[in-house]
Amino acid sequence: MNKRAIVIGASSGIGREVAMLLMNEGWTVGVAARRVDKLEELHATAVEQIDVTQKEATERLQSLISRLGGMDLFFYASGIGKQNRELKEDIELATLETNGVGFTRMIGEAYRYFAEQGYGHIAAITSIAGTKGLGPAPSYSATKAMQNVYLQALEQQTNARGLKIRFTDIRPGFVDTALLSGDFHYPMMLKPERVAKEILSAINHRQHIRVIDWKYSILTALWRRIPRCLWRRLRL
Repeated sequence: MNKRAIVIGASSGIGREVAMLLMNEGWTVGVAARRVDKLEELHATAVEQIDVTQKEATERLQSLISRLGGMDLFFYASGIGKQNRELKEDIELATLETNGVGFTRMIGEAYRYFAEQGYGHIAAITSIAGTKGLGPAPSYSATKAMQNVYLQALEQQTNARGLKIRFTDIRPGFVDTALLSGDFHYPMMLKPERVAKEILSAINHRQHIRVIDWKYSILTALWRRIPRCLWRRLRL
């Protein structure tokens, strides 16, 4: 059976690594991102320029699906995030637009496509940052929490409607990509190549949630147990 996957956010980082692994596993892959020049280097079956913050993004996704000949897996890796201790308005609003509106726009379009098709698999990179509100990155942690809950809600809706759509919520820790470039040193940094391999494992095993890696599984489990009265006093 010819397996067809579309990767959104494939120009760099985790999305690029996942696209390459899928092709190596024999998938027919279509890729999309804002930077088309980087996509051409992947030699994927189909390429499309998509900015998830733009309304025409859904039409471009439909075009990509058509040129690929269909879609069985939708992998979403687009997102932005910055520390914003001064709460600069432009950073907060851009993060909400990309991680909130853009995420909802693209996941929604994939969901509707799979609902009409009768089956499909949606996998998306969210983050461990959605576990608790993080003072250094308010809009980032808030939008990641929204993404976690949104996928959970769609999974419940899918079951209620009797649809055969699977979901995999990928929650990595700090990954050594352009997203975390800068002067700040992040602890327990993961390599995108290793993260991509864990993602493929989670997709192939149809896991609902995958925290990457085991150290972050322990860390987030501890975070959840910290009372709000103590959490708000932490200096991160």
